[in-house]
Amino acid sequence: MKFGTVDISAILIGAVWGTVWMIITGIVLMLVSGLIVSPLVGLAALTGAVGGFVFLMVQSRFENVTKTTGALAMLVLVIFGVLCAGQPFGADLGQKTLYQLIALVVWAGLTGLSIGMCLAGYRPGSAKRYRMELLLIRFLKGLAFVFFTIIVVLPFYVMLMTSFKSQQSLLANPLDFSIDFAQGFEGLFRSYVELFTQYHFGSFLLNTAFVSVCTVVITLAFAIPGAYAVARLRFPGQAFLSRSILLIYMVPAIVLVIPLYAVFSQLGLRNSLTGLLIVYPATTIPVALYMLQGYFRGLPSELEDAGLMDGLSRLGVIAKITMPLSLPALASVALYVFMIAWNEFLFAFMFLDDLDLFTLSRGVVSLNSSEVPRQHLMAGAVIATVPVLAIFLWFERFLVAGLTAGSVKG
Repeated sequence: MKFGTVDISAILIGAVWGTVWMIITGIVLMLVSGLIVSPLVGLAALTGAVGGFVFLMVQSRFENVTKTTGALAMLVLVIFGVLCAGQPFGADLGQKTLYQLIALVVWAGLTGLSIGMCLAGYRPGSAKRYRMELLLIRFLKGLAFVFFTIIVVLPFYVMLMTSFKSQQSLLANPLDFSIDFAQGFEGLFRSYVELFTQYHFGSFLLNTAFVSVCTVVITLAFAIPGAYAVARLRFPGQAFLSRSILLIYMVPAIVLVIPLYAVFSQLGLRNSLTGLLIVYPATTIPVALYMLQGYFRGLPSELEDAGLMDGLSRLGVIAKITMPLSLPALASVALYVFMIAWNEFLFAFMFLDDLDLFTLSRGVVSLNSSEVPRQHLMAGAVIATVPVLAIFLWFERFLVAGLTAGSVKG
Protein backbone atom coordinates (compact mmCIF):
# COMPACT_ATOMS: atom_id res chain seq x y z
CA MET A 1 0.00 0.00 0.00
CA LYS A 2 1.40 3.38 -1.05
CA PHE A 3 1.04 6.22 1.43
CA GLY A 4 0.40 9.72 0.14
CA THR A 5 1.15 13.03 1.81
CA VAL A 6 -2.35 13.24 3.30
CA ASP A 7 -2.08 9.73 4.75
CA ILE A 8 1.23 10.50 6.46
CA SER A 9 -0.11 13.83 7.71
CA ALA A 10 -3.19 12.13 9.16
CA ILE A 11 -1.02 9.66 11.08
CA LEU A 12 1.24 12.41 12.43
CA ILE A 13 -1.68 14.68 13.34
CA GLY A 14 -3.42 11.86 15.16
CA ALA A 15 -0.26 10.99 17.07
CA VAL A 16 0.33 14.59 18.12
CA TRP A 17 -3.26 15.16 19.26
CA GLY A 18 -3.28 11.89 21.17
CA THR A 19 -0.08 12.89 22.95
CA VAL A 20 -1.14 16.47 23.67
CA TRP A 21 -4.54 15.60 25.10
CA MET A 22 -3.11 12.72 27.15
CA ILE A 23 -0.62 15.07 28.81
CA ILE A 24 -3.27 17.73 29.43
CA THR A 25 -5.89 15.34 30.81
CA GLY A 26 -3.24 13.70 32.98
CA ILE A 27 -2.25 17.04 34.49
CA VAL A 28 -5.88 18.03 35.03
CA LEU A 29 -6.63 14.64 36.59
CA MET A 30 -3.75 15.07 39.01
CA LEU A 31 -4.83 18.59 39.95
CA VAL A 32 -8.50 17.72 40.37
CA SER A 33 -8.16 14.38 42.16
CA GLY A 34 -4.76 14.60 43.83
CA LEU A 35 -3.81 11.26 42.27
CA ILE A 36 -0.16 10.96 41.21
CA VAL A 37 -0.25 9.93 37.56
CA SER A 38 2.18 8.99 34.80
CA PRO A 39 0.17 9.13 31.55
CA LEU A 40 0.91 6.52 28.88
CA VAL A 41 2.01 9.08 26.30
CA GLY A 42 3.52 6.59 23.84
CA LEU A 43 0.40 4.45 23.79
CA ALA A 44 -1.75 7.57 23.40
CA ALA A 45 0.35 8.67 20.41
CA LEU A 46 0.00 5.24 18.80
CA THR A 47 -3.75 5.18 19.37
CA GLY A 48 -4.11 8.71 17.99
CA ALA A 49 -2.10 7.79 14.90
CA VAL A 50 -4.38 4.81 14.24
CA GLY A 51 -7.42 7.00 14.81
CA GLY A 52 -6.20 9.65 12.38
CA PHE A 53 -5.55 7.09 9.65
CA VAL A 54 -8.90 5.36 10.19
CA PHE A 55 -10.79 8.69 10.14
CA LEU A 56 -9.16 9.60 6.84
CA MET A 57 -10.13 6.26 5.31
CA VAL A 58 -13.76 6.13 6.42
CA GLN A 59 -14.95 9.75 6.45
CA SER A 60 -15.71 9.69 2.69
CA ARG A 61 -18.31 6.99 3.35
CA PHE A 62 -20.29 9.15 5.76
CA GLU A 63 -21.99 12.44 4.97
CA ASN A 64 -22.18 13.57 8.58
CA VAL A 65 -18.74 14.56 9.88
CA THR A 66 -20.07 14.85 13.44
CA LYS A 67 -21.13 11.20 13.52
CA THR A 68 -17.78 10.18 12.03
CA THR A 69 -15.94 12.15 14.72
CA GLY A 70 -18.08 10.57 17.45
CA ALA A 71 -17.38 7.10 16.07
CA LEU A 72 -13.67 7.92 15.97
CA ALA A 73 -13.74 8.96 19.64
CA MET A 74 -15.38 5.65 20.54
CA LEU A 75 -12.79 3.75 18.49
CA VAL A 76 -9.90 5.58 20.16
CA LEU A 77 -11.43 4.92 23.58
CA VAL A 78 -11.81 1.20 22.89
CA ILE A 79 -8.32 0.75 21.46
CA PHE A 80 -6.62 2.63 24.27
CA GLY A 81 -8.79 0.95 26.91
CA VAL A 82 -7.76 -2.48 25.68
CA LEU A 83 -4.06 -1.70 25.38
CA CYS A 84 -3.56 0.23 28.62
CA ALA A 85 -3.97 -2.89 30.80
CA GLY A 86 -6.16 -1.15 33.36
CA GLN A 87 -3.72 1.72 33.96
CA PRO A 88 -4.66 4.51 31.52
CA PHE A 89 -2.78 7.15 33.48
CA GLY A 90 -0.05 5.00 34.98
CA ALA A 91 -2.03 4.35 38.16
CA ASP A 92 -4.24 1.44 39.06
CA LEU A 93 -7.79 2.00 37.88
CA GLY A 94 -9.02 1.09 41.35
CA GLN A 95 -7.67 4.42 42.65
CA LYS A 96 -10.00 7.35 42.01
CA THR A 97 -11.86 5.17 39.52
CA LEU A 98 -14.55 7.71 38.62
CA TYR A 99 -12.01 10.48 38.04
CA GLN A 100 -9.87 8.24 35.83
CA LEU A 101 -12.82 7.05 33.75
CA ILE A 102 -14.05 10.61 33.21
CA ALA A 103 -10.54 11.72 32.22
CA LEU A 104 -10.24 8.79 29.82
CA VAL A 105 -13.55 9.62 28.13
CA VAL A 106 -12.60 13.29 27.92
CA TRP A 107 -9.24 12.38 26.37
CA ALA A 108 -10.87 10.17 23.75
CA GLY A 109 -13.52 12.78 22.93
CA LEU A 110 -11.03 15.64 22.59
CA THR A 111 -8.65 13.52 20.54
CA GLY A 112 -11.41 12.46 18.16
CA LEU A 113 -12.75 16.01 17.88
CA SER A 114 -9.32 17.49 17.17
CA ILE A 115 -8.50 14.89 14.52
CA GLY A 116 -11.90 15.35 12.90
CA MET A 117 -11.61 19.14 12.76
CA CYS A 118 -8.16 18.91 11.16
CA LEU A 119 -8.90 16.19 8.60
CA ALA A 120 -12.48 17.10 7.66
CA GLY A 121 -12.85 17.22 3.87
CA TYR A 122 -9.63 15.36 3.06
CA ARG A 123 -9.30 12.07 1.19
CA PRO A 124 -6.56 9.41 1.24
CA GLY A 125 -3.61 9.85 -1.11
CA SER A 126 -1.78 13.01 -2.01
CA ALA A 127 -3.03 16.58 -2.23
CA LYS A 128 -1.92 19.79 -3.86
CA ARG A 129 0.35 22.19 -2.08
CA TYR A 130 -2.47 24.60 -1.21
CA ARG A 131 -4.52 21.84 0.42
CA MET A 132 -1.52 20.65 2.43
CA GLU A 133 -0.79 24.19 3.58
CA LEU A 134 -4.43 24.55 4.63
CA LEU A 135 -4.18 21.30 6.60
CA LEU A 136 -1.01 22.51 8.31
CA ILE A 137 -2.64 25.84 9.20
CA ARG A 138 -5.66 24.04 10.68
CA PHE A 139 -3.41 21.85 12.79
CA LEU A 140 -1.13 24.66 14.01
CA LYS A 141 -4.06 26.96 14.74
CA GLY A 142 -5.74 24.32 16.88
CA LEU A 143 -2.48 23.49 18.65
CA ALA A 144 -1.79 27.16 19.37
CA PHE A 145 -5.32 27.67 20.70
CA VAL A 146 -5.00 24.72 23.08
CA PHE A 147 -1.50 25.76 24.17
CA PHE A 148 -2.36 29.37 25.00
CA THR A 149 -5.64 28.38 26.64
CA ILE A 150 -3.80 26.04 28.98
CA ILE A 151 -1.19 28.72 29.76
CA VAL A 152 -3.94 31.15 30.75
CA VAL A 153 -6.38 28.82 32.50
CA LEU A 154 -4.07 26.49 34.41
CA PRO A 155 -2.31 29.06 36.64
CA PHE A 156 -5.62 30.74 37.44
CA TYR A 157 -7.17 27.36 38.31
CA VAL A 158 -4.28 26.52 40.65
CA MET A 159 -4.52 29.97 42.23
CA LEU A 160 -8.30 29.68 42.74
CA MET A 161 -8.25 26.13 44.10
CA THR A 162 -5.38 26.91 46.47
CA SER A 163 -7.40 29.78 47.95
CA PHE A 164 -10.14 27.25 48.88
CA LYS A 165 -7.76 24.86 50.66
CA SER A 166 -6.99 24.63 54.36
CA GLN A 167 -3.47 24.70 55.74
CA GLN A 168 -3.70 21.05 56.75
CA SER A 169 -4.74 19.83 53.29
CA LEU A 170 -1.97 21.84 51.60
CA LEU A 171 0.63 20.32 53.87
CA ALA A 172 -0.80 16.81 53.41
CA ASN A 173 -0.80 16.91 49.58
CA PRO A 174 0.45 20.09 47.86
CA LEU A 175 -0.57 18.70 44.44
CA ASP A 176 -4.20 18.10 45.38
CA PHE A 177 -6.20 21.01 43.99
CA SER A 178 -9.64 19.43 44.29
CA ILE A 179 -12.44 21.13 46.20
CA ASP A 180 -13.28 19.62 49.58
CA PHE A 181 -16.99 20.37 49.94
CA ALA A 182 -17.00 18.58 53.30
CA GLN A 183 -15.58 21.69 54.99
CA GLY A 184 -18.72 23.62 54.08
CA PHE A 185 -19.23 27.13 52.75
CA GLU A 186 -17.49 28.72 55.71
CA GLY A 187 -14.45 26.50 55.34
CA LEU A 188 -14.15 27.05 51.60
CA PHE A 189 -14.14 30.85 51.88
CA ARG A 190 -12.26 31.09 55.18
CA SER A 191 -9.21 32.61 53.48
CA TYR A 192 -11.28 35.35 51.87
CA VAL A 193 -13.06 36.20 55.11
CA GLU A 194 -9.77 36.37 57.00
CA LEU A 195 -8.24 38.60 54.33
CA PHE A 196 -10.88 41.25 54.91
CA THR A 197 -11.06 40.84 58.69
CA GLN A 198 -7.36 40.40 59.54
CA TYR A 199 -5.28 41.68 56.63
CA HIS A 200 -6.96 45.00 55.66
CA PHE A 201 -7.92 43.84 52.19
CA GLY A 202 -11.06 45.96 52.26
CA SER A 203 -8.96 49.13 52.43
CA PHE A 204 -6.62 47.75 49.74
CA LEU A 205 -9.59 47.26 47.44
CA LEU A 206 -11.03 50.72 48.09
CA ASN A 207 -7.65 52.40 47.61
CA THR A 208 -7.08 50.62 44.31
CA ALA A 209 -10.58 51.44 43.04
CA PHE A 210 -10.15 55.08 44.02
CA VAL A 211 -6.73 55.44 42.38
CA SER A 212 -7.83 53.59 39.22
CA VAL A 213 -11.02 55.59 38.70
CA CYS A 214 -9.28 58.90 39.39
CA THR A 215 -6.49 57.97 36.98
CA VAL A 216 -9.06 57.28 34.26
CA VAL A 217 -10.82 60.61 34.87
CA ILE A 218 -7.59 62.63 34.93
CA THR A 219 -6.20 60.87 31.87
CA LEU A 220 -9.34 61.44 29.79
CA ALA A 221 -9.59 65.06 30.97
CA PHE A 222 -6.15 65.78 29.50
CA ALA A 223 -6.10 63.28 26.63
CA ILE A 224 -9.40 64.26 24.95
CA PRO A 225 -8.60 67.95 24.33
CA GLY A 226 -4.93 67.12 23.66
CA ALA A 227 -5.73 64.44 21.09
CA TYR A 228 -8.34 66.69 19.47
CA ALA A 229 -5.81 69.52 19.18
CA VAL A 230 -3.23 67.25 17.56
CA ALA A 231 -5.80 65.76 15.18
CA ARG A 232 -7.72 68.90 14.15
CA LEU A 233 -5.85 72.11 14.92
CA ARG A 234 -2.85 73.50 13.09
CA PHE A 235 0.03 74.90 15.16
CA PRO A 236 3.86 74.90 15.03
CA GLY A 237 5.33 71.55 16.00
CA GLN A 238 2.09 69.64 15.48
CA ALA A 239 3.68 66.91 13.33
CA PHE A 240 6.58 66.45 15.76
CA LEU A 241 4.21 66.27 18.73
CA SER A 242 2.01 63.76 16.94
CA ARG A 243 4.96 61.46 16.24
CA SER A 244 6.76 61.86 19.56
CA ILE A 245 3.87 61.29 21.96
CA LEU A 246 4.99 57.78 22.84
CA LEU A 247 8.64 58.68 23.44
CA ILE A 248 8.03 58.58 27.18
CA TYR A 249 7.69 54.80 26.91
CA MET A 250 11.31 54.59 25.77
CA VAL A 251 12.34 55.50 29.32
CA PRO A 252 12.05 52.45 31.67
CA ALA A 253 10.00 53.00 34.79
CA ILE A 254 12.84 51.70 36.97
CA VAL A 255 14.96 54.67 35.79
CA LEU A 256 12.30 57.16 36.87
CA VAL A 257 11.36 55.66 40.20
CA ILE A 258 14.49 56.71 42.14
CA PRO A 259 14.39 60.42 41.13
CA LEU A 260 10.65 60.51 41.74
CA TYR A 261 11.14 58.89 45.13
CA ALA A 262 13.62 61.62 46.11
CA VAL A 263 11.45 64.46 44.80
CA PHE A 264 8.25 63.13 46.35
CA SER A 265 9.99 62.64 49.69
CA GLN A 266 11.02 66.31 49.72
CA LEU A 267 7.55 67.48 48.68
CA GLY A 268 5.74 65.27 51.18
CA LEU A 269 4.00 63.30 48.43
CA ARG A 270 5.59 59.95 49.23
CA ASN A 271 3.43 57.52 51.18
CA SER A 272 0.25 59.14 49.84
CA LEU A 273 -2.26 58.32 47.16
CA THR A 274 -1.77 61.82 45.76
CA GLY A 275 1.71 60.83 44.60
CA LEU A 276 0.27 57.89 42.68
CA LEU A 277 -2.36 60.16 41.13
CA ILE A 278 0.48 62.27 39.73
CA VAL A 279 2.60 59.40 38.42
CA TYR A 280 -0.11 57.18 36.96
CA PRO A 281 -1.71 59.79 34.65
CA ALA A 282 1.77 60.89 33.56
CA THR A 283 2.41 57.36 32.25
CA THR A 284 -1.06 56.80 30.73
CA ILE A 285 -1.77 60.16 29.07
CA PRO A 286 0.72 59.62 26.19
CA VAL A 287 -0.80 56.32 25.07
CA ALA A 288 -4.31 57.76 25.51
CA LEU A 289 -3.34 60.69 23.30
CA TYR A 290 -1.93 58.34 20.69
CA MET A 291 -5.04 56.15 20.62
CA LEU A 292 -7.54 59.02 20.54
CA GLN A 293 -5.85 61.15 17.92
CA GLY A 294 -6.08 58.34 15.37
CA TYR A 295 -9.77 57.95 16.08
CA PHE A 296 -10.47 61.70 15.94
CA ARG A 297 -8.76 61.93 12.55
CA GLY A 298 -11.16 59.31 11.22
CA LEU A 299 -14.26 61.33 12.14
CA PRO A 300 -15.78 63.51 9.40
CA SER A 301 -14.57 67.07 9.92
CA GLU A 302 -17.72 68.38 8.17
CA LEU A 303 -19.79 67.51 11.24
CA GLU A 304 -17.58 69.67 13.44
CA ASP A 305 -17.56 72.50 10.90
CA ALA A 306 -21.36 72.41 10.89
CA GLY A 307 -21.37 72.67 14.66
CA LEU A 308 -19.06 75.69 14.56
CA MET A 309 -21.31 77.36 11.99
CA ASP A 310 -24.31 76.75 14.27
CA GLY A 311 -22.62 78.77 17.01
CA LEU A 312 -20.93 76.10 19.08
CA SER A 313 -17.55 76.85 20.59
CA ARG A 314 -14.63 74.52 20.06
CA LEU A 315 -15.23 72.96 23.48
CA GLY A 316 -18.93 72.63 22.63
CA VAL A 317 -18.04 70.79 19.44
CA ILE A 318 -15.84 68.39 21.41
CA ALA A 319 -18.51 67.80 24.07
CA LYS A 320 -21.59 67.54 21.82
CA ILE A 321 -20.23 66.09 18.58
CA THR A 322 -16.76 64.56 18.88
CA MET A 323 -17.14 62.74 22.20
CA PRO A 324 -20.54 61.10 21.43
CA LEU A 325 -19.13 59.82 18.14
CA SER A 326 -15.99 58.56 19.89
CA LEU A 327 -17.58 56.43 22.61
CA PRO A 328 -15.91 53.16 21.44
CA ALA A 329 -12.48 54.80 21.52
CA LEU A 330 -13.14 56.49 24.86
CA ALA A 331 -14.32 53.20 26.36
CA SER A 332 -11.24 51.36 25.12
CA VAL A 333 -8.90 54.05 26.44
CA ALA A 334 -10.69 54.12 29.80
CA LEU A 335 -10.45 50.33 30.07
CA TYR A 336 -6.77 50.33 29.13
CA VAL A 337 -5.91 53.06 31.65
CA PHE A 338 -7.97 51.39 34.37
CA MET A 339 -6.13 48.08 33.88
CA ILE A 340 -2.74 49.80 34.06
CA ALA A 341 -3.63 51.65 37.27
CA TRP A 342 -5.25 48.58 38.84
CA ASN A 343 -2.26 46.29 38.23
CA GLU A 344 0.60 48.77 38.69
CA PHE A 345 3.12 47.60 41.26
CA LEU A 346 6.51 49.30 41.02
CA PHE A 347 5.53 52.85 42.01
CA ALA A 348 3.07 51.62 44.64
CA PHE A 349 5.80 49.41 46.13
CA MET A 350 8.33 52.26 46.26
CA PHE A 351 6.05 55.09 47.40
CA LEU A 352 3.66 53.45 49.89
CA ASP A 353 4.69 52.41 53.42
CA ASP A 354 1.46 52.90 55.36
CA LEU A 355 -0.59 49.69 55.45
CA ASP A 356 -3.85 51.66 55.26
CA LEU A 357 -2.76 53.20 51.93
CA PHE A 358 -1.66 50.01 50.18
CA THR A 359 -3.14 49.19 46.79
CA LEU A 360 -4.04 45.60 45.90
CA SER A 361 -0.79 44.79 44.13
CA ARG A 362 1.20 46.21 47.06
CA GLY A 363 -1.06 44.41 49.54
CA VAL A 364 -0.67 41.03 47.83
CA VAL A 365 3.11 41.33 48.05
CA SER A 366 2.83 42.09 51.76
CA LEU A 367 1.20 38.66 52.18
CA ASN A 368 4.22 36.90 50.67
CA SER A 369 5.91 36.02 53.94
CA SER A 370 6.39 32.96 56.11
CA GLU A 371 3.83 34.31 58.59
CA VAL A 372 0.97 34.33 56.07
CA PRO A 373 -0.44 30.99 54.82
CA ARG A 374 -0.17 30.33 51.11
CA GLN A 375 -3.94 30.07 50.65
CA HIS A 376 -4.31 33.65 51.87
CA LEU A 377 -1.76 34.81 49.31
CA MET A 378 -3.66 33.02 46.55
CA ALA A 379 -6.98 34.44 47.76
CA GLY A 380 -5.47 37.92 47.60
CA ALA A 381 -4.28 37.26 44.05
CA VAL A 382 -7.79 36.13 43.06
CA ILE A 383 -9.32 39.30 44.54
CA ALA A 384 -6.81 41.41 42.62
CA THR A 385 -7.43 39.54 39.34
CA VAL A 386 -11.16 38.86 39.14
CA PRO A 387 -12.54 42.44 39.07
CA VAL A 388 -10.29 43.67 36.30
CA LEU A 389 -10.78 40.41 34.38
CA ALA A 390 -14.56 40.79 34.56
CA ILE A 391 -14.36 44.41 33.44
CA PHE A 392 -12.04 43.49 30.58
CA LEU A 393 -14.33 40.72 29.31
CA TRP A 394 -17.35 43.02 29.54
CA PHE A 395 -15.70 45.89 27.61
CA GLU A 396 -13.51 43.81 25.31
CA ARG A 397 -15.61 44.65 22.24
CA PHE A 398 -15.00 48.35 22.85
CA LEU A 399 -11.28 47.73 23.28
CA VAL A 400 -11.00 46.00 19.91
CA ALA A 401 -13.08 48.68 18.17
CA GLY A 402 -11.10 51.49 19.73
CA LEU A 403 -7.72 50.00 18.92
CA THR A 404 -8.56 49.38 15.26
CA ALA A 405 -10.49 52.60 14.66
CA GLY A 406 -8.52 55.27 12.89
CA SER A 407 -5.87 52.81 11.76
CA VAL A 408 -7.02 53.18 8.13
CA LYS A 409 -7.40 56.58 6.60
CA GLY A 410 -10.63 57.22 4.70
